[in-house]
Amino acid sequence: MASGGLQLLGFVMAFLGWIGIIASTAMPQWKMASYAGDNIVTAQALYEGLWMSCAMQSTGQIQCKVYDSLLKLESTLQATRALMVSSIVVGFIAIFVAVIGMKCMKCMEDDQVKKMRMAVFGGVIFIISGLAALVATSWYGNRVARAFYDPFTPVNTRFEFGSALFIGWAAASLAIIGGSFLCCSCPRRETSYPPSRGYPKNAPSTGKDYV
Repeated sequence: MASGGLQLLGFVMAFLGWIGIIASTAMPQWKMASYAGDNIVTAQALYEGLWMSCAMQSTGQIQCKVYDSLLKLESTLQATRALMVSSIVVGFIAIFVAVIGMKCMKCMEDDQVKKMRMAVFGGVIFIISGLAALVATSWYGNRVARAFYDPFTPVNTRFEFGSALFIGWAAASLAIIGGSFLCCSCPRRETSYPPSRGYPKNAPSTGKDYV
């Protein structure tokens, strides 16, 4: 069985990963305008996220605009939104389940096996949450990379990876690793052997012989 320290480390890592997934979802820097062309424009920086697009002026002023219509958005963006929100909700459930199974908590102390199974179940849910975020960020990043290397994409409309993508990748990895540590507390199955059959004892001699 895993020690309480490893279990606590796994929970802390998974929890930090969940916080990072929330931050990545809320950030508008999922992709940023690329200035790799000949005509470099440094007057403003353009960012696009899951919920809004922003422009930062050279003076430091930031102007953001929330996307007006949900139905006008690309299917990729809608799917990425759904995956990230699902990852946050699943991670929220995993926190409560894992806390119940932690050795440092007093819940379910009477049955240690069920308590450890709750910790393992919480770790599995954390892994699912991390995988959902990893799929969402990787899918979005793949779309950005394909559009960047597409020769038909104008140079002044190309985008590169934003900081929110890197935070999302790191957060998803933390959630998966932390969930794996929690799964290490899976109780081992003890081998059960059938009870040994005792031989009948000889009755004590009474000293009388019967014919």
